[in-house]
Amino acid sequence: MPDRSKLTFIIGGARSGKSAHAETLATTLPPPWAYIATAQAYDDEMHERIVLHRSRRGEGWTTIDAPLDLAGALEALPDNQPVLVDCLTLWLTNHMLAEHDLDLECRRLVDVLSRPRGPWFVVSNEVGQGIVPDNALARRFRDAAGRLNQQVAAVADTVLLMVAGLPLKVK
Repeated sequence: MPDRSKLTFIIGGARSGKSAHAETLATTLPPPWAYIATAQAYDDEMHERIVLHRSRRGEGWTTIDAPLDLAGALEALPDNQPVLVDCLTLWLTNHMLAEHDLDLECRRLVDVLSRPRGPWFVVSNEVGQGIVPDNALARRFRDAAGRLNQQVAAVADTVLLMVAGLPLKVK
C-alpha cells in the first residue's frame, strides 16, 4: 500500500500502462480520490481517449480539469486526499501552445510537488528514449519534458518506470 504524504512518480512510454497502474495504486487507499486531468480535447481522437480514461474510473473519483493551473489545483485539495495527476507531458504541451514561461511554470509545479499533503501519484511520458526529433518545436518539447521529469523524479519519494504494463521501481 502506498505511503501517506508521499509523491509517487510514474513514468514510461506511450501505452505502457502508466495511468492504469496509477489508478490501481490510488485505489488501494480509501476514497475519495481526486483525478487531476491535464488533457484538452482538441480533436475527436483526444476526446475518445478522455472518455476511455473516465470510463475506467468508478465511484469515489472526483475529476478536476487543470490543463494549465496544475499547481493551483494541487494546492486547493484537502490534506490526505489521494490524488492522481495525469499527465505532466500534456500539461507541458498546454503551456507550450499558450507560449507561457515554461521555466517559471515548471518551478512552480515542482515546488508544490516537493511538498505533497497526501498520497500523490503523478504520471508522465518518458520522451528521451527515441530518436532526436527533426524539428525545433519537437526538440524543444522533448528537452523541456526531460528537464521536468528529472526535477519531479528528484523530489519524488518513489519513481516507477512502466514497461509493457509492468512497474519497475527506479527509486
